[in-house]
Amino acid sequence: MRLTASDFMIYWRPSPCELRVFLHEKGEPGAEPGAFDEVMRRLGILHEREHLATLGPYLDLSTVLIDERVGKTLEAIANKVPVIYQPAFAVRHVIAGTEVEIVGAPDFLILDGDGYVIQDCKMSRRIEAEIHPEIIVQVQLYGWLFERSTGYFAKELQVYNGMKKIVGVEDDGGEWALAVLKNFTAIRQLREEPYEPVGWSKCGGCGFNERCMENAETDHSVALVPDVDQNLARTLRGIGVTTRKELLSKFDSVSLSELKRPHGKTHRRVGKTAERILDFAESMETQQEKILCAPAIPPFPNYVMFDLEGMPPHLDEIENIYLWGMQVFGTNPSAFMPAVAGFGPDGDRNCWLAFLSNAEKIFDTWGEIPFVHWAPYEKTKLNLYIDRYGDADGIADMVKANLLDLLTVARNSIVLPVPSFSLKVIEQYIGFKRSQSEFGGQWAMAMFIMAVETNDESKRKQIMGEILKYNEEDLGATWAVFEWLRAKTPAASQIQE
Repeated sequence: MRLTASDFMIYWRPSPCELRVFLHEKGEPGAEPGAFDEVMRRLGILHEREHLATLGPYLDLSTVLIDERVGKTLEAIANKVPVIYQPAFAVRHVIAGTEVEIVGAPDFLILDGDGYVIQDCKMSRRIEAEIHPEIIVQVQLYGWLFERSTGYFAKELQVYNGMKKIVGVEDDGGEWALAVLKNFTAIRQLREEPYEPVGWSKCGGCGFNERCMENAETDHSVALVPDVDQNLARTLRGIGVTTRKELLSKFDSVSLSELKRPHGKTHRRVGKTAERILDFAESMETQQEKILCAPAIPPFPNYVMFDLEGMPPHLDEIENIYLWGMQVFGTNPSAFMPAVAGFGPDGDRNCWLAFLSNAEKIFDTWGEIPFVHWAPYEKTKLNLYIDRYGDADGIADMVKANLLDLLTVARNSIVLPVPSFSLKVIEQYIGFKRSQSEFGGQWAMAMFIMAVETNDESKRKQIMGEILKYNEEDLGATWAVFEWLRAKTPAASQIQE
């Protein structure tokens, strides 16, 4: 059995999953990488090459087959080659009675005095075990492989991060890496696939997402019920409850509220969410909606739909909102009003000022009407930008005062037979149609990165046009869900007591 340092990435990305390790071992094909994955791969290569160019003369082993590369690496170390690019190590080892070959290929070996520094390039900006355990454990494995292969400890373990800074990694002698590889060895030897509860956010971005979601839907898995977290799904399975029907037959709201599941280092009762979980399970079983109360939507003739597109801090120098999208809907609608960041050094600040100008025009024309958004993202980013650039005329504070989180309104007022209350799921449920075949937050980030990278102005204009269309349709989807939800206001006899 061959274990590699890449196995850590398979297990931890996009979230820890033993089933993914098993499926890779069995050779089951996953989905092809999406646009975002491809852009990140290209950026990673560029990041690595730019750093390599600063290290001086080097031996390039990147094109050598892995088995031959191992020997050439040891030869280069013996000859004290200053920089070895894409070295490789292979060590035979026994894990829990199973003989394995463990292979790893760090990005660089850099001679420092009488020893070598092991260095790996990563796009991530924060190299911490709590955030990126896969990076830490991978580099620690490289240290163990180096020591086993050469008889010497590496002088230091390092990561060259997305901020172009070198971060040291503690050398634990491979203890953590070997413990994880022991688990992988056991998983690979299983005859049946291990249980892994699906999760809407947990499984997003995984190549096996479609496969696992289809299986979960076919099985009526309890893990698909909203508000059933991973620990609760595992706890329920431990007592023989794997389907929605079993959940509904075994529990009522009182008994489910008393059920304890792991929470950190302790256990915690399900508590108040029990009733909601059972409502969702019943709704999914019957495919019927359940109205809890009249949606808390204040009456106005017009409403602003409000949606942002941004880059997270691990992909940019600062957390950057590159598109502030707004559009008024109702009796006196407006055109699409986007504020878009330019590509120069002042692009972020100018985009913020353009947003404030658009918001001021809305207040001047339509008065202080609600700014309808989905989830807390918009409020969080408003606070971020007020702190960053200020709000001299108080326009951003006026927007904040008029925010209406439609996700909160929806969750508090209605139960739906869907596995998630994401906007994309709800809009599909109500029949909203988009014009683009590809769309989504990660898709938009990938497209924006492409726009930043290109020097072809016509190509950049085309890309930004696609992003703007996506954001405009996000606003249209929000309005469609808003109108659909507002029409759900029930008669008193219909409201669940």
